Amino acid sequence: MAVYASTVINAPADKVWDYLRDFANLAEWLPGVTSCEIEGGGAAEPGAIRRAQAGDSLFRERLLTLDDTSRSATYEIIECPLPVSNYRATYRVAPVTDSGRSFVEWSASFDSDDEAKMSKIFARGIFEPGLASLHKRF
Repeated sequence: MAVYASTVINAPADKVWDYLRDFANLAEWLPGVTSCEIEGGGAAEPGAIRRAQAGDSLFRERLLTLDDTSRSATYEIIECPLPVSNYRATYRVAPVTDSGRSFVEWSASFDSDDEAKMSKIFARGIFEPGLASLHKRF
């Protein structure tokens, strides 16, 4: 199953990417996330694992790629309370060349016994509120 969300942010792509490339700042901009840290205190670079707490729920995610040229990052969930497997997501920031704004997109693919329900949770409960929060931040 695949999920996708996007928005246009009123800030230059490089500025938005400088903020989003920090894999450890999720609690600053994703509603519901109360804490986020890189395990072992390491740098937020490929291979790093972040622990994000959302209420009583723990999410552990591994950063797979961080590409400054394409302004994109890909990560996978390695532990979470949701009934999903093979979850892999990418977020990307691109310049809107005629306005100096940014186009931000966030997509994921995963397997689940209830793909429709999980798609709704990721799209409406995580991606859309996260992008709306970024939109307000900039």
